Amino acid sequence: MLGLAFGSESIDTWSAIKTWTSQPRENWNSDAHILALRVPRVALAWLAGGALAVSGAVLQTLLRNGLATPFTLGIASAGSFGAFLWLAFPALGSTWLGATFLGPRLGAFIFALGGLALVLATARRSRHADGLLLAGITLSFLFAAGTMLVRHLAAPFQLAAMDRWLMGSLDVVTIDAAIAPLPWLVVGIFLVARRASALDQLALDEEMAQARGVNVPKVRREMLLGAGLLTAAIVARTGPIGFVGLLVPHAIRPFTGARHAHLLAGCWFAGGGFLILADLAARTLQITGRHSELPVGILTALIGGPIFLRLLFRRP
Repeated sequence: MLGLAFGSESIDTWSAIKTWTSQPRENWNSDAHILALRVPRVALAWLAGGALAVSGAVLQTLLRNGLATPFTLGIASAGSFGAFLWLAFPALGSTWLGATFLGPRLGAFIFALGGLALVLATARRSRHADGLLLAGITLSFLFAAGTMLVRHLAAPFQLAAMDRWLMGSLDVVTIDAAIAPLPWLVVGIFLVARRASALDQLALDEEMAQARGVNVPKVRREMLLGAGLLTAAIVARTGPIGFVGLLVPHAIRPFTGARHAHLLAGCWFAGGGFLILADLAARTLQITGRHSELPVGILTALIGGPIFLRLLFRRP
């Protein structure tokens, strides 16, 4: 509600809601038009924040590493490479039924899924979390090198769009664009939620989980697929938005305990709320006397870094 009510322009929220829901578009006042722009942005922020927080919580357990994030396995780097490729070389796009079929977001999604496929192939061969973690870091470096190569080859006027992508942004105009990642998020959440109890066992010890009847390789692959789909769908829509998947699970665990059914649900709501508030601050923060409209990825890092350090310092 705060995300809808406040922004760079003040509006009468209740009047705007009544007008938006009861009047045809041609009769809307300015407040209703502003509200219509805020609704998709808030919806996307809620989906993106929730998905990244859940993905981070899953990967921290699977990799047995509290510093794991949705981007640790190289999926975000692969997505950024795909987006840069299409931004730098628009001729790679093709048209289908008169509309652009391949664009930066679809290119990002295709390459993010490709990175996820490489991660899953690694999971089949590696029985330990360390091998998966090292493979993810290696993929991140490889795709980062490819991204730098594309930037080097791109025309100078295209670099601004690439930099904007890397900052992470929730710029969206229509509700259809905001909920475009939803089908993939539903699949990812289903894969993660159905194995929450197995994740409780894996968090303690893999050998103990195996002794208790958990098919560890299968659960690991399904969890990686679910977390990867959540990350790929969001990165393709918003670009890389950091720190949500790292900060939120650590902030939620003291309240939910070790049970992942509670932890993942808490991460979804807290992650969505955190990103909505961060985007609200990015939209309203004044720099040099005017509203900045900062990309939200910058602000999540500025907010998340000190908070995460404070959480670390408070631990015994």
